[in-house]
Amino acid sequence: MALIADLNRLANGIRAGDRATLARAITLIESKRADHRKAAHRLVQELLPETGKAMRVGITGAPGVGKSLTIDALGSYLTRRGHKVAVLAVDPSSTRTGGSILGDKTRMAHLAVDPSAFVRPSPAGPTLGGVAAKTRETMLLCEAAGYDVVLVETVGIGQSETAVADMTDFFLVLMLPGAGDELQGLKKGVVELADMIAVNKADGDNIARAKSAAGEYRAALHILAPRSAHWSPPVITYSALTEDGIDHLWQQVTGHREQATASGELLARRREQQVKWMWTMLEERITAKLRSDPALRSKLPQIERAVAAGTLSPMLAIEQIAAAAGL
Repeated sequence: MALIADLNRLANGIRAGDRATLARAITLIESKRADHRKAAHRLVQELLPETGKAMRVGITGAPGVGKSLTIDALGSYLTRRGHKVAVLAVDPSSTRTGGSILGDKTRMAHLAVDPSAFVRPSPAGPTLGGVAAKTRETMLLCEAAGYDVVLVETVGIGQSETAVADMTDFFLVLMLPGAGDELQGLKKGVVELADMIAVNKADGDNIARAKSAAGEYRAALHILAPRSAHWSPPVITYSALTEDGIDHLWQQVTGHREQATASGELLARRREQQVKWMWTMLEERITAKLRSDPALRSKLPQIERAVAAGTLSPMLAIEQIAAAAGL
């Protein structure tokens, strides 16, 4: 009964838009304890009818491209126009120690103190694409709390960014001037997912270089299959530092939203995302169960040593693990 009462308090606080309650609920979602996971699932289910109305925008780009500064400028632009903005910023986790700096609030000076914004840094952990495992659930809680724009920032360090594209309505890829060099390392898979490419740092002496880079990116997009039959990804220039072009950037996002809603693509994409989310969670549950299985716990170290030594192939190791787990 105490758990039910606590969940009711959390749900009511979130519906009322209380930021402290929202933060506590997200901490519950990020917990790895089994009882916390069950409570978090019940909370999300309870709040599900209040979700789904926000604009979900994923933002990626290589380190140094200005993701945090762009989000700070864009978020401030939106809150000045009456929007409530939630930022789910995923910090890189060390593969050696597992630690994260979680310094996004220091890089988003305006949004960090904006009463109409909620910035939540989360460690990426081992999750593919640098997107925290619980970002989807966190996004739903933010929507239930009344945030009508959710910005999801990915690490952008060369991992697959498919994860963020599978949980957002609009996927924005940020680039820097100097397209000749950038195009050499351009990831075809990421660009194919892009709903827009935006070239940052189009200010001062960089304006001409930014425009030149944008032209090269447009040419590159022509040889790739677009993600949508109803939308041709635009390439724009802007400056996060001076905020020039931020309004045009947001106009493109809203234009895409209108087109996707009218064509039925938005609803279809979200339905597809829900199914993918289900399978992702199932895979995580199965993996967790395998790692905690008593029958496997004693055998796994020996199997891992054999694979590391090269005396057992990974394929045969998988067969042994599956047999021990009864799969």
